[in-house]
Amino acid sequence: MHSGPSIPDAKPVRVALREHDALTQLTERLAASKRRLAEISAVLPPPLRPHVSPGPIDELGWSLFAENAAVAAKLRQLLPRIEERLAQAGLPDVKVRIKLCRRT
Repeated sequence: MHSGPSIPDAKPVRVALREHDALTQLTERLAASKRRLAEISAVLPPPLRPHVSPGPIDELGWSLFAENAAVAAKLRQLLPRIEERLAQAGLPDVKVRIKLCRRT
């Protein structure tokens, strides 16, 4: 028999996330970022899609992560179409930022 301090029952991560306001907001922003990427995927050339990831969304804008400089350059060329697609989808108008983010 164990006489040490008891450990409370662990909560599933999804329950813990819902119970904490800051984590809930983070989860919502992550979901919004993924929705935006799904929305613009139609304007991205198919070979480019695997090299683009959704980044953070905040009051100042939304970041798209490009795997390399060539992908970032193409995304910058596509920015008008990306922004038009987001507007057509009725998503809040925020600045789209392109950032390099090499995968490890």
